[in-house]
Amino acid sequence: MAMVDPLPVIFPNGTGRQEDNQLDSSFSIVALRKLPHLTDYVQNLQTFTNPLEYNPFYHEPARFYISPSDVILRQIVYDLASGFPVATPHLTYHRAGPRKLIFYDPFHVRAAIVTCGGLCPGLNTVIRELVVGLWELYGVRRIFGIKAGYRGFYSTEPVPLDPKAVNNWHKRGGTILETTRGGFDLVKIVDAIESRRFNQVYIIGGDGTMRGAVKIFEEIRRRKLNVAVTGLPKTVDNDIGIIDRSFGFHTAVETAQQAISAAHVEAESAVNGIGLVKLMGRSTGHIALHATLSSRDVDCCLIPENDFYLEGEGAGQDLIPRSDAEKEEKDESGNPVLLDVGGWLKSEVKRWWARDHPRELLTVKYIDPTYMIRAVPPNATDNLYCTLLAHSAIHGVMAGYTGFVSGPINGNYAYIPLLDVAQTRNVVNTRDHKWAWVRSVTNQPDFLK
Repeated sequence: MAMVDPLPVIFPNGTGRQEDNQLDSSFSIVALRKLPHLTDYVQNLQTFTNPLEYNPFYHEPARFYISPSDVILRQIVYDLASGFPVATPHLTYHRAGPRKLIFYDPFHVRAAIVTCGGLCPGLNTVIRELVVGLWELYGVRRIFGIKAGYRGFYSTEPVPLDPKAVNNWHKRGGTILETTRGGFDLVKIVDAIESRRFNQVYIIGGDGTMRGAVKIFEEIRRRKLNVAVTGLPKTVDNDIGIIDRSFGFHTAVETAQQAISAAHVEAESAVNGIGLVKLMGRSTGHIALHATLSSRDVDCCLIPENDFYLEGEGAGQDLIPRSDAEKEEKDESGNPVLLDVGGWLKSEVKRWWARDHPRELLTVKYIDPTYMIRAVPPNATDNLYCTLLAHSAIHGVMAGYTGFVSGPINGNYAYIPLLDVAQTRNVVNTRDHKWAWVRSVTNQPDFLK
């Protein structure tokens, strides 16, 4: 269950938090999502003036610092005919950005940055901007990269990072810190964080990584350590919930166009040619949907959220022949191992053609650009997104927030509890207008029996 605080929110005296007693009661129809803070379990924390106050190269304008009354509405579309305000308060989140008071002395910060799971365009940009932001905005000088994912906390030596070391990272795909799946040992990870005296931990990864980050945060809170944990949501197929989109997604859709264009040329250049492209998306079809709408060369778009059939039969992972052992197989992250639906579909199309059109030519070109899509550098849109995401995370951590994720909601960056993001999935809604646009572009059937 989500925990919310109806505004106004009053925090205990003595916390030093800007939120104290500053929220207007006229916003009582709004429910503010409670965000974990170091003062919830660490006593007598000292506050400091934000170093940006003394930056010789930059003077903050009026309303530069985020006030406690700045919130982001999760839902912004309503039917006025249903009445307003509604009985249930509107769910809101704290707006991301710099606070005038911070809870860390930059001289004593030891920050750790780790990337986990699969690759995604923009990973190196996020790392670079975390380093540059901590160094240039707040004067932090002890920043470390953790290599090889979660297992790197207890199996490798941290790598010192500074702006010079990460200068050109945003121009490269992949992650220079290296990444792995699995290796999550909660006790070993938190022991390593404690023994190495890290007090800020930045975790970049997908939904499985975020679930691990929740456990790390909860264990740190149980031990009452003065350590802030934040997640930076990464998934190329855009399946993380609540936020508008995950970084790397726009780059993935753009790169997918090359594969679709190649398949289109191959199909048009052959007698009875068919181009078949498999795009990323373990359980969600966002890349396929957006690539279809962008290219306009697609005749049929198949996504995991919408069952389809061949010759009246249901088709997909459930009907691909496999043994019981294969059905139970899991990868290092604990996800079910899925078979290649593209290769299977290619075989089914060729089998159908040989049966119904004997002695006629057929060319099926199957293209799987999976690794090409996720390994490329980010485009301009995702590079900008990664920068804003990293800086939002830094501002939140320095302000004492912990156990949170930064991300855009309705175009504005907000702070969201880690648990909310870890428990929420973003799937394609096949009942909304966007899926209707896909069908209008492709003229494909709805596959309803």
